[in-house]
Amino acid sequence: METTSQKHFACPMHCEGNKIYYNAGSCPVCNMNLITVGKLEKEDLVSQVPDKQDNMHSHDHRHSLTSSNKGTTQDKYFCPMHCEGNKTYEKPGDCPKCGMHLNKVESVSAIKSIYTCPMHPEVKQDHPGDCTKCGMTLVPEKGVESSEEEKAYKKMARKFFVALALSIPVFFIAMSDLIPFVNLESIASKKIWSWVQFILATPVVFYSSWDFFKRGWSSIIRWSPNMWTLISIGVGSAYVFSVFALLFPSVFPAQFQDSNGNVHLYFEAAAVILTLVLLGQVLELRAHSKTNSAIKALLGLVPPVARIIRNGVEEEIPLEEVKAGDLLKVKPGEKIPVDGVIFKGDAIIDESMISGEPMPVEKSKDDNIIAGTINGKTAFEMKAVKVGSDTLLAQIIEMVNQASRSRAPIQKLADTVAKYFVQIVISIAIITFAVWAIWGPDPAYVYAFVNAVAVLIIACPCALGLATPMSIMVGTGRGAQSGVLVKDASALEEMNKVDVLIIDKTGTITEGKPSLNGFKSLGELSDLEILQLAASVDSNSEHPLADAIVAGAKAYKQKLLTLDKFESVTGKGVQAIYKKQKIGLGNHRLLEDFNADLSDNNKELVKDWQLSGQTVMYLVIDKKVEGIVSVSDKIKQSSATAIKKLQAMGIKVHMLTGDNQYTAIAVADNLHLDGFIADCLPEDKYKKVKELQEQGHIVAMAGDGINDAPALEQANVGIAMGTGTDIAMQSAEITLVKGDLVGIVRARDLSQKVMRNIKQNLFFAFIYNALGVPVAAGILYPFFGILLSPIIAAAAMSFSSVSVITNALRLKRK
Repeated sequence: METTSQKHFACPMHCEGNKIYYNAGSCPVCNMNLITVGKLEKEDLVSQVPDKQDNMHSHDHRHSLTSSNKGTTQDKYFCPMHCEGNKTYEKPGDCPKCGMHLNKVESVSAIKSIYTCPMHPEVKQDHPGDCTKCGMTLVPEKGVESSEEEKAYKKMARKFFVALALSIPVFFIAMSDLIPFVNLESIASKKIWSWVQFILATPVVFYSSWDFFKRGWSSIIRWSPNMWTLISIGVGSAYVFSVFALLFPSVFPAQFQDSNGNVHLYFEAAAVILTLVLLGQVLELRAHSKTNSAIKALLGLVPPVARIIRNGVEEEIPLEEVKAGDLLKVKPGEKIPVDGVIFKGDAIIDESMISGEPMPVEKSKDDNIIAGTINGKTAFEMKAVKVGSDTLLAQIIEMVNQASRSRAPIQKLADTVAKYFVQIVISIAIITFAVWAIWGPDPAYVYAFVNAVAVLIIACPCALGLATPMSIMVGTGRGAQSGVLVKDASALEEMNKVDVLIIDKTGTITEGKPSLNGFKSLGELSDLEILQLAASVDSNSEHPLADAIVAGAKAYKQKLLTLDKFESVTGKGVQAIYKKQKIGLGNHRLLEDFNADLSDNNKELVKDWQLSGQTVMYLVIDKKVEGIVSVSDKIKQSSATAIKKLQAMGIKVHMLTGDNQYTAIAVADNLHLDGFIADCLPEDKYKKVKELQEQGHIVAMAGDGINDAPALEQANVGIAMGTGTDIAMQSAEITLVKGDLVGIVRARDLSQKVMRNIKQNLFFAFIYNALGVPVAAGILYPFFGILLSPIIAAAAMSFSSVSVITNALRLKRK
């Protein structure tokens, strides 16, 4: 066995404290996959030399675990149903336990740039350079290969459409006797039409749905009955019965034959049920194909190349070749490639995709900058500090990745019920066959077979399979009409149990963008004149706060004045010449340049504005402060109402924000929140969610920025604001289209109604089985001579399904 002495591993559950291992594998206590420990983390852990048992453990599991010794670039896959906990697999395919298609784990280490020629796309290489055919500079390839999930979805969709095309005529032929104006027997005999049903239904079973039977068989041999067990046994029984009746109708009792000796067939039941199941699988795979889209979008923030400076010469290199200490050049509008510090120049950096805060941040020499953030309109040089998996963005990606693989599926309750239900039904069918074969009238074995099949048919899991998805489908559709989009069905179950709601400030409670908040004269000019002058001097500025002031002035219909000698003063503000007087707009540092000062009363006024969460700027003419202008991220009108309603529901509302303490206090006091934390980093929000969960709380997280993505994934219910970033929406199970907190109130109400409806559906799905199975087994025959024909069994099964669908449709009126 190869060793991985250059790597260290730890249990994510810390079962043995801070113990670390020197070989990949799983924890000997909880069997969780060991995770790679970074250099900084390792220094904080207690290093212990692994004993022989640790090495043996790693050796025993090296084939089944993907923390392989061959490196971390190998693709990993996991079961979306988490049948075996957090276990991952080395090859794509289906879960060996439940048969669900395995999802791929997106990894930062998997990023690899491919360069191609714009004119000759067939020319490709793994490093920058020139085209060997035309000499053009190669560019990073933008095309993305279809994911494993997308391929599985397309394959399942193809099978569904084949099944649908074949099931419709099968169903029409079987139901033709119930349609007055249709007489198929005038075209061909009933026997011929029976063979047509067989020919059409057989591909549905053996081509479109064969995987379902494989899953069912796998569940049987593993003795872990689930939904696939019910589907395969129920539908398989209907199909086998029909084939048997088609080939050997004469062996059936007379009461099961028509005047021509034909036995009723159930090809349409088998075909239609399987088609419905296929539809559910197509929808589910479509959702799973989007599961990793948040991580892929995060990976998309990383530029494929970096511009390195060597001996004064700029050169483009692949991002994976950048090393700590390298000197890099970042041009206007470009994404910052790695974490580092500014070495030369100044910049205004848009960090909203990481911090979630709308205000771009001014940076100068030695200031920290983050990979994936966007440079403004200036160029600068930076020194790389953290690269690859050590960057903040990579850590966010890893947190999202881990959280996305630790969710419990909504089908757990149904699978638990099905586990015992299928065992009971199979036992009853076996007992029925044995009793009729031993004590039944002649032909005893025929009666035994027919009654056993009737038991299995009436217990066919069509209604059970529809119980949850029908309520989810109707409920989510109704929610969408109210602006509540549900991506993950389990969120509806969990939303009903939530007792703590964590919300971000920017974009969730507030509008998410700076806007003019106030303006006031401190001298002889009017308030509107202060606004007009402030907007005029800011009209040539590139700062986003300037855009807010200019937009505010236009809203007040103020005409911008023409000023001379405009100049931007980095870190302080802007200045110009107005009527031969020097005029400036900026922060307190600008006052020092103008030798201007504020009176004590005006200082108190400015402090009050700042404590209310406003960014205050001073308008200075010559050496006198003529007025102040403030910009803020305003609280949405609906936020206070929504928070009050949520608290009335017994939900504690906490705010976690990356903003400063003053702004956080102002917002928390205004909305009477149950708690808040300011200056939060992405990992702080993630840790807070985990901390509350460990205390036994069911946590919902509402946010709108990339910084919220890990917490959204870790929370029991992630709620994204529709006005936020795509990555927040992809990480969350629920999206509020209007970006309105009132939508959370609607989501809570929706979850209560949907879960109640699901329980009602499960009752309808089982009540007919509870009443019909004993009759199908022949319990009434000794007393009344009554046998339940499979036709009646199918009718009862169908009525059960109709009851479930009708009940689910009631949600439309809620």
